[in-house]
Amino acid sequence: MSASIHPAPLMLGPYELLQRIATGGMAEVYLARRAGPRGFQKVVAVKRILPQLAEDHDFVAMFVDEARVCARLAHPNIVQVFDFGEHDGELYMAMEYVDGTTAARLVRAAASRGEDVPLEAALYIALSVLRGLDYAHNARDDDGRRLSLVHRDVSPGNVLIDRSGAVKLTDFGIARAAEIERRTDAGQLKGKLGYMSPEQVVGRELDARSDLFTAGIVLAELVMLRPLFSGHSEIDVLMRIRDADLTVLDRATSRVPDDVRAVLYRALARDRALRYPSAAAFAEAIEEILRRRRLQVGPGKLAGWITKLGLIPTGEVETPVSESSVRPTATLDRASPTPESPRITVPPPSAPPPSGNPSPSDPRNPAELAPLIYRVRTATGVTIGPMSYPRLVEMMVTGGVDHRALISRESLPFRSAVAYPELARFTQSAALRWDDNVFSTANDKGPIDRAVLPSRMFRLARKRETGALYFRDGARKKKIYLVEGVPEFVVSTDKSELFGEHLVARGQVLRMEVEMALSMLPRFNGRLGDALCGLGVLRPIELFRAIHQQMQDRFTEVFHWRSGEVAFVRGARSHEETFPLGFDPFDLVLRAVRDAYPEAELEAILQPLESALIVPVVPLPVRLEAFRLGEAEENVLREIKRPTPFADVLRAASRYASREETLRALFCGLSCDLLRAEEWRRLTSMPPRPV
Repeated sequence: MSASIHPAPLMLGPYELLQRIATGGMAEVYLARRAGPRGFQKVVAVKRILPQLAEDHDFVAMFVDEARVCARLAHPNIVQVFDFGEHDGELYMAMEYVDGTTAARLVRAAASRGEDVPLEAALYIALSVLRGLDYAHNARDDDGRRLSLVHRDVSPGNVLIDRSGAVKLTDFGIARAAEIERRTDAGQLKGKLGYMSPEQVVGRELDARSDLFTAGIVLAELVMLRPLFSGHSEIDVLMRIRDADLTVLDRATSRVPDDVRAVLYRALARDRALRYPSAAAFAEAIEEILRRRRLQVGPGKLAGWITKLGLIPTGEVETPVSESSVRPTATLDRASPTPESPRITVPPPSAPPPSGNPSPSDPRNPAELAPLIYRVRTATGVTIGPMSYPRLVEMMVTGGVDHRALISRESLPFRSAVAYPELARFTQSAALRWDDNVFSTANDKGPIDRAVLPSRMFRLARKRETGALYFRDGARKKKIYLVEGVPEFVVSTDKSELFGEHLVARGQVLRMEVEMALSMLPRFNGRLGDALCGLGVLRPIELFRAIHQQMQDRFTEVFHWRSGEVAFVRGARSHEETFPLGFDPFDLVLRAVRDAYPEAELEAILQPLESALIVPVVPLPVRLEAFRLGEAEENVLREIKRPTPFADVLRAASRYASREETLRALFCGLSCDLLRAEEWRRLTSMPPRPV
């Protein structure tokens, strides 16, 4: 009788891999066991990079970063990393095994059964997460220096609850510490859709207060049993987060007690300066609610409730890892707390392909598109072409082809451009037309004066004007549309400022990908961003951030102009389908000055004020914080408390600010009506000086 043959166990270093329990776009996680002498065994979760990505240096670097960060963290509310090793060239990480469930599953289960999460359970989970965050935010290296750690992915799927009721935060795979160098391409997604802070959406530098915002989302959803930020598309969700739109919380009056609502409003403030200053302060606010309500919380009560809910069946072991620790990347789905929440996708293009252009069987395959050839006949009778569709669009957008020109497609006779559906957006958009007739005295026309331009921009913002600023310098033209003083849309004839060129210059897309998207514009209503998303080149959050940056760059670029004319057409609107970008016009003006006015030029502009008396404006027309000045610049303005000679201001400020910082502060203060000087008033009302 032959002996039975058992296959050798699958080993990764000293760990026997028992069962794969999760897999995703970056890594896979196994239930594993480490055996020791005299019957010792330890059950752990082992994460390893997917074999096909083991040679990808970026993924490997992120994996190593996660191990390095987590190895420093030892706290009862954080999943611990025990070991990090390499086996036959393959990296792995051994983590604490959490036998239980997640906050995301808890919310879904409660919602599907029509039950509320007990308030004490919701508060206890949030309190545990905040204690773990407080520890992580204050973690230090071996030399006692703060790591400045930001988790950046606090979400219900990353909040684990074991069968004993202990709550642990996991997945520091995209955490950011000051000492870690890693790829941070503009627009790179950090965090899950629906669980980001407003500053995370627009790509600003993050600090610990970003985690407090997302912890607030987790608490809100535990109490409400529905997403705090949802929408028909990713862009809708991102816009609601960016604006900190708490409409859903406002309406949940029956589910959210007033004292909890007050805590959430502070944690979810759009301005991070208005949030709790630390995770500890947020935790103290929750502890105060528990004391006032005399609620008894702890792991035992939570364990009993999740067992009663059926999330911890007796004798059955649940997946011990977070729902996102394997970093899936192939879906746009949001891990939604309720079963009926809509799928988050990019809306499909609504415009049909133009007649005569065969519809491809797969919009991702541009080779199936029959390229069309166009010719243009100008008002003077000159024929331009032949040219491709992308080239024609470029010329129309940059003013090379007037919207009144006649167009011929293939061998068809010349017709008005409005006759071609694929050109509809470019012929009907008022924003894309360049009308030189606006430069008249009726539209407050004047020459561009660099000394006056910031002041002009500030006053339009302060008066909450709606209209369009037209700029021209020979063939170069630009329009800035304002809605109640805030820049909404900026167009330019400069080819380098086109959206595709902007993306290529920043390394976000390849030129080949832009060309592919341009060929698909008719299917996407002439919108390059939508085409890039539809082709999978950009994700919606990347598109949002790219548009935000492009509009900001277009706005500040005009401050570099040294000649030309400017006119303001009051009441003009772009009529473009734009989403509010949330710019602060005062902050934008300061950024433009910082970027476009070197110290030598500031010196020259302010030279006539050498004997002037600088007078502070009281009260200030706009609070100083709105300009987001540097600390030294802000101190220059704050120290001018009474009329002071210009030279004395420079001399006093030299103790805490550089000369350039002082000059910039004075220039912005005078331009933005924070300071007054009689000589400045005369200077800015004089005809412009030659540059």
